[in-house]
Amino acid sequence: MAVSANRLELLQIADAVAREKSIDRSIVIAAMEDAIAKAARARYGSETDVHAEIDPKKGELRLSRHMLVVEKVENPSNQISLDDARRANPGAQIGDTIADTLPPLEYGRIAAQSAKQVIVQKVREAERDRQYQEFKDRIGDIVNGVVKRVEYGSVILDLGRGEAIIRRDEMLPREVFRNGDRVRAYVFDVRRETRGPQIFLSRTHPQFMAKLFAQEVPEIYDGIVEIKAVARDPGSRAKIGVVSRDSSVDPVGACVGMRGSRVQAVVNELQGEKIDIIPWSPDIATFVVNALAPAEVAKVVIDEDRERIEVVVPDTNNQLSLAIGRRGQNVRLASQLTGWDIDILTEQEESERRQADFENSTRVFMESLNVDEVVGQLLASEGFTSVEELALVDLKDLAGIEGFDEETATELQTRAREFLEQQEAELEAKRKELGVEDAVKAVPGVTTKMLVKFGENDIKTVDDLAGCATDDLVGWTERKDGGEATKFPGILDGLDVSRDDAEAMVMQARVKAGWISEADLAKAEADAEDESEEQTA
Repeated sequence: MAVSANRLELLQIADAVAREKSIDRSIVIAAMEDAIAKAARARYGSETDVHAEIDPKKGELRLSRHMLVVEKVENPSNQISLDDARRANPGAQIGDTIADTLPPLEYGRIAAQSAKQVIVQKVREAERDRQYQEFKDRIGDIVNGVVKRVEYGSVILDLGRGEAIIRRDEMLPREVFRNGDRVRAYVFDVRRETRGPQIFLSRTHPQFMAKLFAQEVPEIYDGIVEIKAVARDPGSRAKIGVVSRDSSVDPVGACVGMRGSRVQAVVNELQGEKIDIIPWSPDIATFVVNALAPAEVAKVVIDEDRERIEVVVPDTNNQLSLAIGRRGQNVRLASQLTGWDIDILTEQEESERRQADFENSTRVFMESLNVDEVVGQLLASEGFTSVEELALVDLKDLAGIEGFDEETATELQTRAREFLEQQEAELEAKRKELGVEDAVKAVPGVTTKMLVKFGENDIKTVDDLAGCATDDLVGWTERKDGGEATKFPGILDGLDVSRDDAEAMVMQARVKAGWISEADLAKAEADAEDESEEQTA
């Protein structure tokens, strides 16, 4: 036992433990010092401030008792009066510490056992800290390990200098490992916990596939080809978007390799998971069309505010089935890959919907402006979808429509404005009835329609609006386990408010409520612009 060892043995034990546990020798010596001090306190009293020092070169052990110099001694075990202290050290002052050398002790079995427990605990803590420090910077790397044991479906791997876990939900479907199997996995999280660092691995993480490609494709490792996006349905199918920084290098060909050798190596590691390698494009429409391959696309319609894209496919050759894929897999992976919600329609469905929109716009104009069907159809066919557009359009543009003259255009705009004024008056009355304060109306970007929606959702003061999140106003989308996206509606649904507009509205409300200053808002906007520029670069 260390506490009963001679000087040479103390250093030999410290060296051996440090090598075995891969921790610093000074940590082991410090643990020994703590252990010896604890054992000495059992002899001299638990309140005695005993310190042990081991010379790291010679191995000599020195025990000392530290006494605090005080004006009035209350605890003689660790305090000393100023007069007594000055007998040992004439320059002693109140608050100083006086060290008395203690004679070496013979440690009994109980004291030695207690010291051993302290050393073991300290060394274990140092080993845990070493493991955490080593692996916390390896998040995002692929590691190799040997299966040590399987517990409740989860696999514990021996990484050589630590243990890691692959939970059941982070393994590929139908994947079975046995003790002694060698496994590659992706480090996605390292946590410091009381029982030691927990290293979490995954074989289903999208970046696991990206890292595998980086190992197999030299062009990716060298930065010539870049992986821009990955979407996986683990164990079944995946899509990966790649782009080349060198125009002479084909990114798709580089990833496929000679006769498919490179991609096949990744497929084999992922238990036969089929991989579509797709050329990435900064143009979202082109990227979506590529992502939906092998389906043909006739037309795309982009809604940038809602990050939604509508894809129209031909009616022939089962293009709709190809685009959607088995159980919606193809469109789901394309949506994950691009980060946009994708709606797929056939040309016939799009034509029917366009006709329904045309009829709806015609009916709105007939009812709002008190015009006949022909005039309503003329306005709808020219692309007008709301009375607001009609009221704001330039009079010359309206008069230039075939069948209209300046007098007709003026009359239509007059009726549109009268309708909007009447609608505004009704909404204002309802706003007051709901108890929404006038101060909310003064927030930039807020309209009367919004005020009514706020009142219906119990947002009646500037403070109420300032306390809202952007998601509260425009809703949010959740996609669980790679499934279909679920849209949760917001307070302002149906009013064509973008996320940026909603966020600006909330921030302005916070300024008016005094939660933040104009300077804080300006700084936040500047920081957001800088971050956006960095991402673009």
